[in-house]
Amino acid sequence: MKVRGERECQSCGTRWSYYETGSVACPSCGDLRSVGVDARTAHTDAAVTLDLSAHRERFGDAPETLPRSGVDDLQSDLREYCRKRGFIDGGRLATLDGTYLAARELLEAVDCFERLRDPTDADREYLLRLLAGADGGERPPADQVPAALREARGMAAVRAVEAYRSDALDFLDELEADTDADDADRTDADDADEPEDGPTVAVEGNRPETRIGPARDAFERLRDRVARADALGGDVPPAAADALVEAADAIGEYVRRGDEEALALANDRIDDATVDDLDPTEP
Repeated sequence: MKVRGERECQSCGTRWSYYETGSVACPSCGDLRSVGVDARTAHTDAAVTLDLSAHRERFGDAPETLPRSGVDDLQSDLREYCRKRGFIDGGRLATLDGTYLAARELLEAVDCFERLRDPTDADREYLLRLLAGADGGERPPADQVPAALREARGMAAVRAVEAYRSDALDFLDELEADTDADDADRTDADDADEPEDGPTVAVEGNRPETRIGPARDAFERLRDRVARADALGGDVPPAAADALVEAADAIGEYVRRGDEEALALANDRIDDATVDDLDPTEP
């Protein structure tokens, strides 16, 4: 969606950033009557945080099996967090951040753990490590993912990369539209200062239009790898799953800055994420 990020309260005159509060209500007086005072920009993220401290306290005291009510509450909180998150923040393409990734993996890992007939201590320890670090954006490294839970790593990568790719492609569409608008002689002196005529997205560097085609091509290659991992139910080597994520984030860096090295890294990671010929039982 496109929003006016800077708001002004019509009651008390307070100004604030919608991007920071996620609300049109005045933070000073609570009045809902506010107006946007800047140009509209593309925005898909929300001012939401992930706090898992209550869940850590509950699961830390649990025996070998997780409490059913606790699992439901945890999954609900994780789904709500992931649902509200986006990757276009005030007209700028964000990174595929660690907190979102960890939340995705924890959501998948809880589901996998619940389906295990005989979970091991290592499985439970890994789940608790995810729970301990997720809201801080921390996940155990790929080589420490238990075989029984590696589907969670794979499906988390699939879901996260698809969400990021969707927002990034929308961002590229907006970037292309802004570029076309700049090239067209469609404004006059009377409306040149109207906020509606401003760009909806922003990147660093010159000639951003040259990044659109290569970025779309890279995302298309990445989509093929993600589709294969999805078809395997996420049962791919954790390193391959991480390569999907790293590729998506590198393409995002290329879009933001025009860094050719980032694009080259993305293509390398896409190659690393090839799973067609892999035996799912391999580490």
